[in-house]
Amino acid sequence: MSTADDRLIVALDVPNALQGLRLVEKLGDEVSFYKIGLGMLTGGGLALANELTEKGKRVFLDMKLFDIGQTIENAVTGLSQYNLDFLTVHGDPNVVRAAVAGRGDKNLKILAVTVLTSQDRSDLDLALIRSGDIKDIVCERARLAFMAGADGVIASPQEAALIRALPEAEGKLIVTPGVRPTGTNADDQKRVASPAVAIGNGANHVVVGRPIWKAEDPLSAARLIKAELAAI
Repeated sequence: MSTADDRLIVALDVPNALQGLRLVEKLGDEVSFYKIGLGMLTGGGLALANELTEKGKRVFLDMKLFDIGQTIENAVTGLSQYNLDFLTVHGDPNVVRAAVAGRGDKNLKILAVTVLTSQDRSDLDLALIRSGDIKDIVCERARLAFMAGADGVIASPQEAALIRALPEAEGKLIVTPGVRPTGTNADDQKRVASPAVAIGNGANHVVVGRPIWKAEDPLSAARLIKAELAAI
């Protein structure tokens, strides 16, 4: 019997599918939901997604797609055949609309990326993103993505409460990367919070990668995060 809490999504940010499978086997019934990102794509990521769904696991494919509308629609139509749960695209409203069209009637949730959790205001300046508080920009991008048909958004734990308060966010998903259990290293993330804070701020799911797969005992690390979530 599974003891998993699907609010926890474990990021399989390891080099290839074989290492990903080994981690999944270590975590067993304690984890039911996994993220596969771009770093795994050339290492058998789609094959791993297939294998995980056959094992009854949920899969979040984190591709952050961004292209012209027809290309996005075609790509999402193809990816929707993989029995995935979540797929990310950039939060441009035209991209979101194309992804929703490509998804068709499949039960695939389209999640829009607002601002990467590895970015701060100085990074946005370098990218020529308009001036203003980063939280305001994230909220506005989330609002526009919801209006374009996104099923949810990717945002840091620090913005989750503000997004959840938006009228347009009713019934929508908020998935938060940049989650670090208390006492762990922030690594390259700049806008972080603990799992409990993220969920308390309105997130539906938290994504945790390195604090689990780099741990000496990944199973114990996952159990500690689940215990923190259970206490909310």
